[in-house]
Amino acid sequence: MENNKYKILVLSDLKKSTSMVLKSTVSLAKMINGEIEFFHVKKPTEIVERESQLSAFRTINGEHYNIDKKIQNLINPISKDYGINIKYKFAFGHIKNEINNHLDTYKPDIIVLGKRKSKPLNFIGDNMASFVLKKHEGVIMIVADENALEPNEEISLGFLNNKEDAFNVQFSDALMLHTQKPLKLFKIVNKSNTLKEAQTPVDKKTVEYVFEQGDNTIATLSKYLSKNNINLLCVNRAKENAENKNNLVKSDIKEVISKLNVSLLLTGVHK
Repeated sequence: MENNKYKILVLSDLKKSTSMVLKSTVSLAKMINGEIEFFHVKKPTEIVERESQLSAFRTINGEHYNIDKKIQNLINPISKDYGINIKYKFAFGHIKNEINNHLDTYKPDIIVLGKRKSKPLNFIGDNMASFVLKKHEGVIMIVADENALEPNEEISLGFLNNKEDAFNVQFSDALMLHTQKPLKLFKIVNKSNTLKEAQTPVDKKTVEYVFEQGDNTIATLSKYLSKNNINLLCVNRAKENAENKNNLVKSDIKEVISKLNVSLLLTGVHK
């Protein structure tokens, strides 16, 4: 990847949080030398109901112009302010099919989604977010509606459970150059080995917080993330194996995504 830019794809529903998602994406792109493409899908049934074929054709043509203008109004100011080119495409059709085809064609290294506090991962529906998580084995960044990344500013980076395993992405060195020190490590452990885990030495560049597994663990973790002003939490979503028990299973990943109001960087799934 030395001579090529990382390909970052923003999948958007064009809701109010889109501008914040774009700014966070620009921040990431500038740190890791990435290129950005913005993609939106509109279902024809949202535009055309009971109309004649000619009338439907005119309606879709008009909507094509409206969407193009709306995307340009979102992208152009951000592109100009931060000096970065943002390409865009949109399509009419079945949402999952169109996104699936675009992923196969564009082959992004990183996918960016937005989420809201009231309706976690409300990106064209929760099913679509699950679809992207299943479809894309590379890195996924999910941008929260609060304390998002700001272009040209250092990030406050945290790790969940294990720093080495969670940060197994190719651009980790580039990201570290733009990260505040010390790093924050948040570990969730079973009650039986809490003391043992808490006494594990940590290097001087990392501050560790240990939480006992329980019903309120995620809520407590969320408070500490906010207290430490973390605006990007790195989470390992690699498949659990005999050598590493720190990886989160799918159900844990979904809980982390839905209940933590912080932007997440989910690592790729390694085969």
